[in-house]
Amino acid sequence: MRAAIIVFPGSNREHDAARALSRAMGKEPDFVWHNDSEMPKTDLILLPGGFSYGDYLRTGAMAAHSPIMREVIDRAKKGVRVWGICNGFQILCETGLLPGILLRNASLKFVCRTVTLSVEQTDSDFTRLCQRGQELRVPVAHGDGNYFASADMLKELEDYGQIAFRYRDNPNGSIRDIAGVFNKTRNVLGHMPHPEDAIEPLHGSADGAVLFESIAKALAA
Repeated sequence: MRAAIIVFPGSNREHDAARALSRAMGKEPDFVWHNDSEMPKTDLILLPGGFSYGDYLRTGAMAAHSPIMREVIDRAKKGVRVWGICNGFQILCETGLLPGILLRNASLKFVCRTVTLSVEQTDSDFTRLCQRGQELRVPVAHGDGNYFASADMLKELEDYGQIAFRYRDNPNGSIRDIAGVFNKTRNVLGHMPHPEDAIEPLHGSADGAVLFESIAKALAA
């Protein structure tokens, strides 16, 4: 049971994610540099939050073309679990591994606060320990978290059960309050909120720990 975290120039939550993974899995994840073309055999690939390439051009657009992303895309298509948090979500949308796109927040302001999520789908390795409708209090920290998808794409997301989380208190204007989505096979998950920064009471909430425990249990099965 191994996990790898992809590090880009501008990543800033990779160590938070590593700590959360190691607590849940009992093993330190590998760090893989964006400019590498190979990575060790792994059961989970995590793309952390941050500001890859300084968010130039468009958030996640440059990182989506990093050498390592060819390997990430290939493994995702073979069924390896891939998890994108915040900037990682933006990158996954830019690669086409996840549907939709992240736009500027409706307020045109950076939002940094705790939000409440509703778990919409529990039939996945990432949410298997959650209850449908369960509320999770986790922080957000982004300027481009306004999720958008076309009407046809939204219908597919609803029909295939690909909406992972919705905001109870939408901080960015995301369409239909969508906070995170899966691909159709649900081995790829992306969302804007940061569960890695809500894994113990000192964080103000430990609600995010259930997601790390869920994937750890799935990988150990």
